[in-house]
Amino acid sequence: MIAQTPGPPYYAVIFTSIRTDVDDGYAETARRMLELAREQPGFLGEESARDGLGITVSYWESEEAIRNWKNNAEHKLAREKGRKDWYEACKTRVCLVQRDYD
Repeated sequence: MIAQTPGPPYYAVIFTSIRTDVDDGYAETARRMLELAREQPGFLGEESARDGLGITVSYWESEEAIRNWKNNAEHKLAREKGRKDWYEACKTRVCLVQRDYD
């Protein structure tokens, strides 16, 4: 589903990853992180796809909201587990969305 975002400006956090073969609770944690992100002030939506390369884009109203999400204790633990076990490689990019259109 395509996220329904407000008019710009807003922010996009693009998380790109390549998975390892380790499962160890990955799907449950991914579901929990989305559930938790949706509860965060300033969260606007997300889009995700995986076909070898995983790309998740979350949308936020401010850089402060992004920082607060990054500093969320449960999210920190999930990121640590991801780097240690679930991802062969990963990268996060934070972008200012200045224009969007259908």
